[in-house]
Amino acid sequence: MASTDRSPVLEVRDLVTHYGDTEILHGVNMAVHEGEIMIIMGGSGSGKSTLLRYLLGLGIPTSGNIYILGKDITHLSAMEMHDLRKNMGVAFQGGALLSSMTVGENVQLPLYEHTGLDKKTMQIMARMKLEVVNLGGFENLMPAQLSGGMIKRAAVARAIVMDPKLMFFDEPSAGLDPVVAAELDELILRLRDAMQMTIVVVTHELQSAFKIADRITVLDKGNILMTGTVDEVHASKNERIQSLLNRRPSNEEISADEYMERLTRI
Repeated sequence: MASTDRSPVLEVRDLVTHYGDTEILHGVNMAVHEGEIMIIMGGSGSGKSTLLRYLLGLGIPTSGNIYILGKDITHLSAMEMHDLRKNMGVAFQGGALLSSMTVGENVQLPLYEHTGLDKKTMQIMARMKLEVVNLGGFENLMPAQLSGGMIKRAAVARAIVMDPKLMFFDEPSAGLDPVVAAELDELILRLRDAMQMTIVVVTHELQSAFKIADRITVLDKGNILMTGTVDEVHASKNERIQSLLNRRPSNEEISADEYMERLTRI
């Protein structure tokens, strides 16, 4: 488990974002420390996917700062952000493998784009990472020949092929059966322990979150309700957090004036 005494690898300060005129994130603050697995969780519409989008530098926030590996990405040039991303890995929810390439070619792609390594070296490095995710010997298959869990593991191999310092997972267990999801959880733990990675996982899967988290950040309607250990989250007295943990439906009511404003808004 990571110590919060270590310097943060990722830090968000007073982050505010909008979609059009609608404010989505309302002054978010969080920090992820070296060697830590941070879970970002919340219900549908909580803002967790929006937060991930900005952590990856895919949008310019309305205000606030995002520091990754000591650099404020809200002020980096496109080339500077391109260089920084070489130290970041992303495993997308659907895998995002290129269907026209073999598994091995997909894993080699970052090496092809960002290094001057010879083809044989890239092949060896790709095979090494496929071994890490238990896909050794599958490099010549096409993505269409893989199961859902294998696609996600191949995507992880591609994301870690350049040994990033910071790794992001977007809903890694979504759509997987419990056994395969548990295997992916174990893989995430191995990446932290064996490769000393700092990992951020966006998920709504409570069982997975509680298994792998060092700390959990709970988002609700664009606000952080709390950040704490699994035990601290379980012990929280916050009604919204307990509703999320116990899968209780929201019974939020709105006033008649707010309802009419929604209907008549131009």
